[in-house]
Amino acid sequence: MNIAKLKEKIYEVKDFPKPGIGFKDISPVILDPDTYHFVIDKLIAWAKKKKPEVIIGIESRGYLFAAPIAHDLKLGLAIIRKKGKLPRKTVCVKAPNEYAVEYFEMHDDSIRPKQRALIIDDLIATGSSSISAIDLVKLLKGEPVGFGAVVELSFLNGVPNIKKAHPEVEVYSLVKFKE
Repeated sequence: MNIAKLKEKIYEVKDFPKPGIGFKDISPVILDPDTYHFVIDKLIAWAKKKKPEVIIGIESRGYLFAAPIAHDLKLGLAIIRKKGKLPRKTVCVKAPNEYAVEYFEMHDDSIRPKQRALIIDDLIATGSSSISAIDLVKLLKGEPVGFGAVVELSFLNGVPNIKKAHPEVEVYSLVKFKE
């Protein structure tokens, strides 16, 4: 397995969820054991270098990658969910994305002050959700040490947007789509 073969496993679904959008479907990546293990192994290798103390997954596809990383590194897994989905006291930030204005929440005890937090999601598009996730970690007084994703849609300038908002946070992605 290599990055070129991984890229071939990501299907584009035209005009989903609305006309003009080319949705990158990662379902084939997680369905194929070799590809899924390749992705997880690459993310783990990067994550180890960041020396996190907690892994954070973003609802919902980010969980598919964050959970095995947390397991392998023997760390806890904190979750970011959309507003209204968590049962206890939460902290909330506005999380606009390409389709709507949403809100991200975490339980207020998900991260200890100064705890090194590594955030994982499936995809970086414009970077707005990524920025909101980093903002949320900081609001909880955690130290975001990295933001990792499987796919980057580089033509939407997400990584430059993240770096502008949070220059201290390293951003990592496996596959870049230029269009």
